[in-house]
Amino acid sequence: MSIIDRLKGLYSNVKEYTRAKLFSGYAAIFSTFGNDVSKSDVVQNCIDIIATEISKLQPRHIRTDNNDMQTIPKGSLNRLFKFGPNETMTTSDFLEKIIWLLFLNYNAFILPTYELYTDSNGNESRNYTGLYPLNPTQVDFLQDGLGSLHIKMYFSSGNTFTIPYSDVIHIRKKYSLNELMGGGMDGRPDNAALLKVLSINDTVLQGLDKGVKAGLSLRGIIKINTVTDDAGQAAERKRLEQSIKDSESGIVALDMKGEYTPLPLDPKLVDKETLDFLQNKTLNWYGVSQAIYSRDYSDEQYQAWYESILEPIVISLHQGFSKTLFTSRELDVGNEVAFFQKDMMYLSTKAKLDLLKITGEQGLLSDNQKLKLLGYPPVPGGERITQSLNYIDKALINAYQMGNKDKTKGGTSNEQE
Repeated sequence: MSIIDRLKGLYSNVKEYTRAKLFSGYAAIFSTFGNDVSKSDVVQNCIDIIATEISKLQPRHIRTDNNDMQTIPKGSLNRLFKFGPNETMTTSDFLEKIIWLLFLNYNAFILPTYELYTDSNGNESRNYTGLYPLNPTQVDFLQDGLGSLHIKMYFSSGNTFTIPYSDVIHIRKKYSLNELMGGGMDGRPDNAALLKVLSINDTVLQGLDKGVKAGLSLRGIIKINTVTDDAGQAAERKRLEQSIKDSESGIVALDMKGEYTPLPLDPKLVDKETLDFLQNKTLNWYGVSQAIYSRDYSDEQYQAWYESILEPIVISLHQGFSKTLFTSRELDVGNEVAFFQKDMMYLSTKAKLDLLKITGEQGLLSDNQKLKLLGYPPVPGGERITQSLNYIDKALINAYQMGNKDKTKGGTSNEQE
């Protein structure tokens, strides 16, 4: 069943709605921005780098009890996160799709589909059946008779659906002037400054293309030492071109009427500083450094990039998914969706060994988890967790020291006896 069919089944009821009112006075109607910026190879590479990193995350439904102990409960959400949120996407595809939609539209909508069931105690809960990233061409914010917020989504297929806003996961980028949508005041990406840079960059690239072609196409000048009309000059030029083609030795024979002067192949190109300046302007727009862009970064450079660019996205995903997928009661008892950065293969060997030393001494990783961090397969019995004896529970320090003190006194008295 396609997502359109699921939407038709879930949201086919017709109700009366009115346009949602915003404090700013703007109409709550938002259409997607054109894909002009995505035509740039630098823009595509920047978004792809960010989307690829986010696709490595491991989303999990976790539950934290009153003692701050976390567990991963079995249920529909963890099944979807582990094997694929919907029929056509893996979890990695799903996360990558969200990031592309977010950076192209500054808004990403994810629809969870579910079935309601009631347990023996009369408690109603949701059994989630899928998570679908949506790409509407227009979104209208509406209110029903009770004042509840709904969104009417228009799709390129011609279908429209009105969905309770509380049922949709909405992730925003550059959430600033508009009250409901990311982007500018009109709820769309404000890419005017970026488009200027991309326009200049495109002009430079076109100029380079034409300059190189012109520099390589003009090989030389033939001087005809007689008075010849245009037709004669054209015939003489063709005769010279044919002589060049026919010559295997590279030597061209000319009579006294013609004098050939070769031109050096020296096409004029834009200097490197100008090209780097234009590219860096685009990289800075997306927060991608030159080291990250060229995939030649150190541990420290990646960590700085993660904390400044990726971590805010991870937090948005964590809060957006948790807020929508769980009721207030479920949130109160510790349910949430966490996005774990489990694979640390970007770390250098030294950094991995340092990490293993710290986590190993604290008893935080099993033997197999340590092997995986180093790129090795698991071994039988690798679930064992070891811990250094050089650490002690803070609550036991006083008792431990007092016990040793008593033993020391006893030993001394025995020796005296």
